[in-house]
Amino acid sequence: ASGCVLRALSLHHRNLVRLCRTAHAPAMSFLFSGNNSKTFKPKKNIPEGTNQYALKKYAEATLGSGNLRLAVVLPKGEDLDEWLAVNTVDFFNQINMLYGTITEFCTVQECPVMCAGPKYEYLWADGNTVKKPIKCSAPEYIDYLMTWVQSQLDDETLFPSKIGVPFPRNFQSVTKTILKRLFRVYAHIYHSHFAVVVNLGEEAHLNTSFKHFIYFIQEFDLVEKRELAPMQELIDRLCAKEAAGAAAAPASAEGAPPS
Repeated sequence: ASGCVLRALSLHHRNLVRLCRTAHAPAMSFLFSGNNSKTFKPKKNIPEGTNQYALKKYAEATLGSGNLRLAVVLPKGEDLDEWLAVNTVDFFNQINMLYGTITEFCTVQECPVMCAGPKYEYLWADGNTVKKPIKCSAPEYIDYLMTWVQSQLDDETLFPSKIGVPFPRNFQSVTKTILKRLFRVYAHIYHSHFAVVVNLGEEAHLNTSFKHFIYFIQEFDLVEKRELAPMQELIDRLCAKEAAGAAAAPASAEGAPPS
């Protein structure tokens, strides 16, 4: 599940950012470390009795309400950059775990190209260590991607965790790039490994995580529509289902029989 918090965070934003950071793995190339795990998860060492542990439990309870559209809304009076930071770290953790369940099936042999279906192929470049886009396998691409995201999250000049330290002017631009790239992992899993996800019994977790992610980026217009094209059909179905549910709610309240 995720770490969205709806309200009452005015005194604890930085603590929550630090909480989320303790949840992701040490800075390393985790897929090729020689310790691949089918159930790879970010580390979560939150001592009981601490404020961070209380925030973690509060966050879990908030998402437990089941209303993902409401869960992504910026809490009244809260700072947008803080909210983006907490949720960006959280989505990184979720995708770490989701991809970790299928790493043994996403191999250089099985996925020689990083793609999302036959029409969409992704080349890797980070503008720093890899300046010219390169073609690579899906596991190599995702390793590059997750290691790069982790380096951004660990950079105190981009994601400050200390109280009183402001976010940089380019923070939202960096966040948009992170989320755009994280979306590609969802897209690859759905297009290339969904049958495996179903066999593992993880489809509900994947679908909920993806729906949460889509609602969040829609709420704050964080990823361009053209980038979402590989998953647009599913996104449209999710939104249509939500709209149908909202339209049916008043009728149900008036005593109409369930459909």
